[in-house]
Order: sequence, then structure tokens, then C-alpha cells
Amino acid sequence: MDTDSFWTLLGDSRRHGFGGDKRDAWLRHALARLPADEIVCFQARLDQMTDEAFTWNLWGAADRIFGGWCSDEAFRAFLHWAMGLGRAVFEAVVNDPDVLAYAPEVLRLAGRPRAGWPAEDRPGWPTLDTLGLEAYELATGPSDDFGDAFYAAVRATRRDAADAPGQAGAPSLVPVGGRDPSGRRWTASDEEEAARRLPRLSVMFPLDGPAGGGQGPAGLTPR
Repeated sequence: MDTDSFWTLLGDSRRHGFGGDKRDAWLRHALARLPADEIVCFQARLDQMTDEAFTWNLWGAADRIFGGWCSDEAFRAFLHWAMGLGRAVFEAVVNDPDVLAYAPEVLRLAGRPRAGWPAEDRPGWPTLDTLGLEAYELATGPSDDFGDAFYAAVRATRRDAADAPGQAGAPSLVPVGGRDPSGRRWTASDEEEAARRLPRLSVMFPLDGPAGGGQGPAGLTPR
């Protein structure tokens, strides 16, 4: 599965107008109709895209939107949510996270108390990480070790890609979650730095304004 095919699948799931469980169901069954090795490649491609977006600047954007309460797990779900906005948006956001200020999905949250955000509006897609595994089980049949087999195949795919760097768009071998984000570390609570790096988001999502203050969203812990 090349990069274009990966984004076509995600784009098709969005164009169908599905969100939440319905979008998950469509993508899960679309993947399950593919050969098993293509499902593995989808997961490898997802991990690659996650790695490319794993930056301090994007984490700062997520922190700012969530009021400084974005955990490691929530950040990964945030990155997958950003992928779900489409290729053009995701690539723009990786280059400049402040572009998120123009996304309708972010605009609708500005000025609203974070504790009152509906679950379907929260910037996160935590289930995207498991759809490949679930589709693999549907495609290959249940077994005691299907999960181990799936992730071993994903690792092998990424190793093979790393050994053949001449293959354009190949999913590189970077341990997901096994390294620090790229770029210079900074904190979203540094107002001067936030204003410099995220001039729009820092205004839209003040840490002590109407969308901030006090308790963070459920499931998030302060960094």
C-alpha cells in the first residue's frame, strides 16, 4: 500500500460522512476486504505518518487546545484525528500546526468550556490505531496469536522499507512512541513561546480563558 492508497482509504471514510463508530466500521470492513499483507502495510503507513507528525510543535498545539492537559496517549489520538481531516490538512498541519486554527472542527471548539465539549467533537481518533488489527483478524480468521503475528509483520514491513531507502514513500523504521518528539522542546504554558509558534491557536485557546481553567478533559493528565 503506497501513500496515495493510504490517504484514499482515509479520505473515502470521511467522504462517506461517517463519524465515530460508523466511520470506524466502514474503514474496518474496507481494510478487511484487502489482502492481509495490504492491511499490514496500512498499519505500517499509519505508524510512519504518526512518526512524521510526532513533533514538539504539534504537541504544543494539542496542549494548547486541550488547555495543557494532553497526555502521550491523547496526543497520539490527536495526530490520528488530524489525519482524519484529510491529507491536505494533515500535511499542512505537520508543516505549521497553527493552520489548525482554520479547521472548522477546531473553530467550533474555540470559546467553549472544554468540560462541555461533546465527545464526538473532541480532537481525537483513538480507535484508528486498532482498526488494522481488527481488520486483519477478520481477513485471516481468529487465532490465539493473530495479534502477535500482525505486529510482527508490521515491524518486518518497516524494517524492509528501512533497508530499501530508495523506495519512494516507503514506511520508514522509526519506533512509534519510542523516542522524543522532533524539534526543540517547549511548553504550551510559555505564553511568549506559544504566541510566537502558535499565534492563532494561542489566542483562540487561552489556558485561563473561557475554554480553559481548572479541570482538564476526562482521560487527560497534565504534562
